[in-house]
Amino acid sequence: MAQNRAIQKISDQIAARVRHAIISHHKRSGTVLFSDTTLRDGEQMPGATLEPHEKLRIARALEETGIHSLDAGFPASSAADFEAIRMMVGVIKKPVLTALCRTVRSDIDIAAEALDGNPLHKKGVSLFCGTSPLHRIHKLNRSRSEILSIISRTVGYAADKFRIVAFSPEDASRTEVDYLCQCYKEAIDAGATTVGFPDTVGLLTPRKAADFIKAIQDGVPNLDRALLAVHFHNDLGLAVANTLACIEEGANVVQCTVNGIGERAGNASLEEVVMALAMHGDQYRRKFRIDTTKLAPLCQLVAQLTGVMISRMKPIGGANIFATEAGIHQDGLLKNPDTYLPFRPEVVGGGELQLVLGRHCGRKAVAHRLAELAITADDQDVLAIMEQIKQQPKGVIIDDHKLRQLVAQIR
Repeated sequence: MAQNRAIQKISDQIAARVRHAIISHHKRSGTVLFSDTTLRDGEQMPGATLEPHEKLRIARALEETGIHSLDAGFPASSAADFEAIRMMVGVIKKPVLTALCRTVRSDIDIAAEALDGNPLHKKGVSLFCGTSPLHRIHKLNRSRSEILSIISRTVGYAADKFRIVAFSPEDASRTEVDYLCQCYKEAIDAGATTVGFPDTVGLLTPRKAADFIKAIQDGVPNLDRALLAVHFHNDLGLAVANTLACIEEGANVVQCTVNGIGERAGNASLEEVVMALAMHGDQYRRKFRIDTTKLAPLCQLVAQLTGVMISRMKPIGGANIFATEAGIHQDGLLKNPDTYLPFRPEVVGGGELQLVLGRHCGRKAVAHRLAELAITADDQDVLAIMEQIKQQPKGVIIDDHKLRQLVAQIR
């Protein structure tokens, strides 16, 4: 018996050293690890419910995109979440699959059952517990010390079952900084390998978000033993900006959703954060492992399966991102697409440029489309057709059929 305990102790020590080495490697590499929570936090958006087989389909697409970890669901909350996770086990092989848990042992047990069969280094749990005065007093009716005890007990329990354990203090952005750091220290001491900073109600600005990260880095003495993740909501429209500010301050993991779907105003958009890093490598100087050419198709897939349509003006996946009706822009795009684009469609796997024919279009766009349709037209014809287009009533769409009708009218 004593020999078995000694062997187990040595095994635990070796595992701890391996975990520390992996965490240290991630931190030294400077690589931003993307943790997608579309299937959990995103699906919490009213009207965005996904069936288990639909979650699996999105999970496959996320895997192809290069996500490091996947917040696969909250198995204790519903049988559907449990089933979806079971469908992913052994199928989704590259990302780490994680399950959300309250700081309740039964939640951790259910997560362990849901993730059973996945390799130890490819499964984990994410625990959360309210830490702000609002949550401690009005929701949990617990004191500071009681919350710390809950964190220590449940994170420790999870660490006995999983090598990968994340802990996030819910409503961290309204938690006293000194107490927030205590919570993180307690969680890491108990075995957390990642600690998260969630702006649960989306109230921060980029400067205040960055200040929190600095305070955590300065105030958590054992932070070298855990990765630091950030999770922003978009209630002020600043989720992406806040995420980027924290990346600049050294955050290791960013938690996002595709199309920014999620509670209330949603979450930080995965595709927007990725492209900001891609376009401004000189500023952020951080590597990432996302295949940007998969982003636009991923956005469309999530919109299709959730039923939450993408705004036409949404970056990356919106219908207008590569479309213009302005004549001056159309002329520039025909001469060189880079004149009026931050990046070309193929960079994000988007469709072709769309030179929309309407009241604001120019003759170059009209001539270009006529040539594509093999319709012969001289300069006078083009000007006449353009005038016809500009006189059309509001709401009339100038598609190829309508364009041919207008050509016939001037001849």
